[in-house]
Amino acid sequence: MDYRFLGASGLKITEITYGNWLTHGSQVENDVATQCVQAALDAGITTFDTADAYANGAAEEVLGAALKSQRRESLEVFTKVYWPVGPKGPNDTGLSRKHIMEGINGSLRRLGMDYVDLYQAHRYDHQTPLEETIQAFADVVRAGKALYIGVSEWSADQLREGQRLAKAAGFSLVSNQPQYSALWRVIEDQVVPASKELGMSQVVWSPMAQGVLSGKYKPGQPAPAGSRATDEKGGQKTIERFMDDTVLERVQQLQPIADELGLKMSQLAIAWVLQNPNVATALVGASRPEQVAENVKASGVRIPDELLTRIDEALGDSVVRDPAKTVSPEVRPA
Repeated sequence: MDYRFLGASGLKITEITYGNWLTHGSQVENDVATQCVQAALDAGITTFDTADAYANGAAEEVLGAALKSQRRESLEVFTKVYWPVGPKGPNDTGLSRKHIMEGINGSLRRLGMDYVDLYQAHRYDHQTPLEETIQAFADVVRAGKALYIGVSEWSADQLREGQRLAKAAGFSLVSNQPQYSALWRVIEDQVVPASKELGMSQVVWSPMAQGVLSGKYKPGQPAPAGSRATDEKGGQKTIERFMDDTVLERVQQLQPIADELGLKMSQLAIAWVLQNPNVATALVGASRPEQVAENVKASGVRIPDELLTRIDEALGDSVVRDPAKTVSPEVRPA
């Protein structure tokens, strides 16, 4: 397993991170979730990502329990704050000082840890002054409850203003967590150049485009039973934008390229995002331990330029590139 630095910081993280969105506390039983975490550890993954809103706190609890026997200093644990949690009252959401302070305490309690390595703003809060948000994060860092601060799905302008305020408050934003895959490249035009300028890395989610780039969804055929596209608890909604026969036909054209590299299509998808030097790590989830062992084989893979060109040609105009699609809700979600 290869490591990369997170932004301009001195923190090294595994270039594949185990994430538990849509799995722990919801899609899979706790014992299977624990087996997946153990498989990640066995494969050399030391970086884990979760959020307080995943399964309304249950995902943090499951991850914390699964990591309890590990040496804390040997792990890099990430979590996030913004989306509604708990009873979902008016202050149980957003990036107000109140919610950030209560959010970090709740996350640490559920994880059973004294600190997290990276605490992330899960979206941009248009209804809270950015100065208030950044000052609260500065105080979280000074209290030793988080070592580093990052954000998720912020636009280039939001990153620049956030970093300016962060440095004035005595710390730096080190990362952004966007959706990024060979099919979804909306960060490339503006967010990535801004991040390079600001000393921030990408911690990318959905490198397999919700599983579509694994090739398991065939054009003109029903989705496999038990797949994300059949999950009515939330997975089905997240994948629907890619469930188009034209997209699925183009994805099938990636199989010969994967074969040339001796990779499965899922491994090719993960390796593709890791070719971007501004990407520090790719988030990968799993509902079975064997999926983890499979995915980590993407670490260290280098795709030749000519094959990267062929990937672009195969996917063609199915690729989404519009930078305006990097957006946070105008009003805090209830």
